[in-house]
Amino acid sequence: MREHIVKNGDGSDLRFLTFPGFEALEERGFLRHCFSTREGGVSKGIYESMDLSFKLGDDLDDVYENFDRLAAVIGTTKDRIVSTDQQHTATVIRVTGEDAGKGVTIRPGFDSVDGLVTCEKDLALVVYGSDCVPVMFADPVREAIGVCHAGWKGTAGRIAQNAVEMMAREFGTDPKDLICGIGPSVCADCYEVSEDVARIFMKEFSEREEEVIKDRYAQGTEMKYKLDLWEANRIILEEAGVSRKNIDITDICTHCNPDLLFSHRAAGVLRGNNAGMIIMPGTSGY
Repeated sequence: MREHIVKNGDGSDLRFLTFPGFEALEERGFLRHCFSTREGGVSKGIYESMDLSFKLGDDLDDVYENFDRLAAVIGTTKDRIVSTDQQHTATVIRVTGEDAGKGVTIRPGFDSVDGLVTCEKDLALVVYGSDCVPVMFADPVREAIGVCHAGWKGTAGRIAQNAVEMMAREFGTDPKDLICGIGPSVCADCYEVSEDVARIFMKEFSEREEEVIKDRYAQGTEMKYKLDLWEANRIILEEAGVSRKNIDITDICTHCNPDLLFSHRAAGVLRGNNAGMIIMPGTSGY
């Protein structure tokens, strides 16, 4: 992914990330997007500084200011954002302008929903993550976008496929037209799971097990496994009809970079949350 720095209104630096695969779409004015880092917000202490969670104990005024700052990066405001109360489901819903602000300025948002799609301009979609995989979708032909949150449960439930299928049903999306980004999250080297989780993936990816289970070893009396959620979600997208060349996979691990990104495995609940945002600009866009 590419790093960028812009100036906040107070002159401080805001650092964010983007997918190279979306650059051509940005140049055409079709979309704007970003993925937050820890730099550029106003939160303090364990939340320093760009925390985007309302649920982890941070000062709410600071979180609102952080949303204002990140929203400005993509040319919108926090009342035009839609987010969800992610609960590690495989549920994806369509949202419209009537949902603007839900999850941010209007709380709570959608309960037990981990994916959003829309065809409306000037409506920003947000996906959170601190190790789980954020996936972004863009259909420049039918003019639609989407996001989903894929932890191990969402990945095993093929939430990314559900998002592709939802976009096909709702907007007529041809999966081959989709450009997708698999965002900053825990890498396979850092993601150790127990045998019960590994067996779910062995069953779900029975013909491609070696691609998603990168290592296995004994730890005392138990077996441990290294799970590659990046590759699992790439496989899911490809099997859903997305062209491999249109799938942009991050090269940044949250756990390996705790100074740049929040990581649950590195810090537990004593942390903030990262977020990705995507929007199709309209009359209020750039």
